[in-house]
Amino acid sequence: MGVNQFKLHLLLVEAALETIPREIWSHPLVRKHSKTRSKPPAFILFDLSFHYQAAKKLPDLHKRGRPDIVHFCLLEALGSPLNKRGLLEVYVHTYSDYVIWINPETRLPRHYLRFCGLIEQLFEVRKVPPESEKPLLTLEKMTLSELLMKLRPDRVFLLDERGERISATELARKVLSYSRPAVMIGAFQAGSFREETYRLAHEVYSIYPEALDAWVVVARVLTAIELQLGIL
Repeated sequence: MGVNQFKLHLLLVEAALETIPREIWSHPLVRKHSKTRSKPPAFILFDLSFHYQAAKKLPDLHKRGRPDIVHFCLLEALGSPLNKRGLLEVYVHTYSDYVIWINPETRLPRHYLRFCGLIEQLFEVRKVPPESEKPLLTLEKMTLSELLMKLRPDRVFLLDERGERISATELARKVLSYSRPAVMIGAFQAGSFREETYRLAHEVYSIYPEALDAWVVVARVLTAIELQLGIL
């Protein structure tokens, strides 16, 4: 397959990226943080570094409150040669079923707090820049299933430590046997995917015998595809 016939959809799924959950808005720690930021909790990113004491009883806490994971993954993906060659499209599907599309030409802030400010603006106004006809980021309420129906990939791969063991090189060859594949990588700190996420995948693979950080998986998968395409 020629390079120009290939487009990879990279999906960061069940991402630990959300605004402060409504259940803890009234907690004193959250109220204090909201006052300090001069923002309502609905438009402040949920981050366990700041909100852990308020959030200890929330469900699935091990999969929430880590915007830094998404930040690292996006920096890896958007800075990759694959993206620079126009062969990559990146989406973030969040824990609370929002989908963020990132324009491939977007240069995200390297500084974490500036990144958080950008995403908070996105949750508030749904696109950044707000008045642009060609926004750099957009946000929609959408399930993972709905996103895949919209993208219509010809094969869906899920990376999971419980999947069939395979080398990154062999995975790249499998991915490249399709013209519009989707590769799903979990952007959360611990735990398993939802059962629905497993059902949406055609193939589930693991590229290492132990759990890896999400951004490491992103880097290894994209690099393996770039090597197979000969663009590195």
